[in-house]
Amino acid sequence: MLTTLQDQPKDKILMLVKMFRDDPRSDKIDLGVGVYRDASGLTPVMAAVKQAEKQLWEAEATKAYTGLAGDPAFADAMRRLILADSVPAERVAAAATPGGTGAIRQALELIQMAAPDATVWISDPTWPNHPSIIKYLGMKMQTYRYFDEASRGVDFAGMMGDLERVQEGDVVLLHGCCHNPTGANLTGPEWSAVADLLAAKGATPLIDIAYQGFGDGLEADAAGTRLIASRLPETLIAASCSKNFGIYRERTGILMAVAPDAAARDKSQATLAFLNRQNFSFPPDHGARLVTMILNDPALRADWEAELEAVRTSMLDLRTQLAKALQKRTGSDRFGFIAQHRGMFSRIGATPEQVAKMRDDHGIYMVGDSRMNIAGLNAETVPILADAIVAAGV
Repeated sequence: MLTTLQDQPKDKILMLVKMFRDDPRSDKIDLGVGVYRDASGLTPVMAAVKQAEKQLWEAEATKAYTGLAGDPAFADAMRRLILADSVPAERVAAAATPGGTGAIRQALELIQMAAPDATVWISDPTWPNHPSIIKYLGMKMQTYRYFDEASRGVDFAGMMGDLERVQEGDVVLLHGCCHNPTGANLTGPEWSAVADLLAAKGATPLIDIAYQGFGDGLEADAAGTRLIASRLPETLIAASCSKNFGIYRERTGILMAVAPDAAARDKSQATLAFLNRQNFSFPPDHGARLVTMILNDPALRADWEAELEAVRTSMLDLRTQLAKALQKRTGSDRFGFIAQHRGMFSRIGATPEQVAKMRDDHGIYMVGDSRMNIAGLNAETVPILADAIVAAGV
């Protein structure tokens, strides 16, 4: 049996990780992997997480399973963090998942059960796991224009033109904030226009919000998601705690289903629990419990929010530094978009050949489409990257 297996497509980012590790140069720079790093190159454990872990270690009396959907207190804390009071709590079903990727997978399986003929619409470009999972599940998929290669901003006219072709019952996957891989985000009025279009078409939004707090702050980053959920009868939301709590290896995520009424909510809740049972049974609890403790404890939450804000502003500062360094070297503002993008990523417009040249000549590693992780930089490496971008002719 095993001898009949076919080779699977290589993951480009994981291949990049291996190339970086195998590179003997001491001055190499990793801008590929989507993990936050501080100025020293480490992904630190947040102080609030450390304190919560200490409290949990002292108080935890059992390692027994939680419920199939996870601890209800985690679902309630995440609902309040992401949705606030934009929709009534009794309309929201939720289940803990192994990371944000697990939430996306469960959302797509939920869609398969509820609307097997639905087409899932994804932005072009998007996070590579989106189309990969959709294809693996054998679901119908279409893309909508999103990124304007000339301005490095959102091609909103193209996006709306493509979404005019959405059919009733289709699903439109949106990035809640800090679009991956482009860093270009919708404005408030644009979110409102998307909500109007989806409502008119009878389509269901699936929002992937993996970077809340990394863009313009916790509240601002959730504004689009809240607007959509408040205006549409149904919304699916896949959320990750990996980035904003820095607990990547704890695999902490949640899938929320905003239903039109309490009866539909109860069916959705039962279905989410069923899907968890089929895929992994009981979800991980350690990270979810830490998040719950932090969000429900005023002192821990204040510490967490302050540290998260420092992370956010450090990335904004790096963006500004890089944009200014490129402006100085080129005498042009054509890289000003870097300072306007939000989150960890930007696509700078380099060709695959130019990306390869930066890697070969300067030890700078970024994804072939020129997506780079801003958080992989520091004050010392910003000028090195700026020099490499100019030398490559970007």
